[in-house]
Amino acid sequence: MAKFMDVHSGFFGVTATQLQEAHARDLAIERDEGVHFERAWLDPEAGKVFCLATGPSKEAVRRVHERAGHPPAEIYELSVEVA
Repeated sequence: MAKFMDVHSGFFGVTATQLQEAHARDLAIERDEGVHFERAWLDPEAGKVFCLATGPSKEAVRRVHERAGHPPAEIYELSVEVA
């Protein structure tokens, strides 16, 4: 499975609870597209949310987020990783 980082804009002033609720909406339907959202991060001052996911394609990640009500502004495939 490929790994993806997506970026959402417009999340100004969002709380940790609201981020958890949005993440839960993704988790509830992720299997429909063969995607798994591993983690999400929030910068409420910048209005940005970052999500780490595995799945078959950028399009599959986008479809889950769109169905959950928060389409990403950008999606990047993370093809190189170092530890």
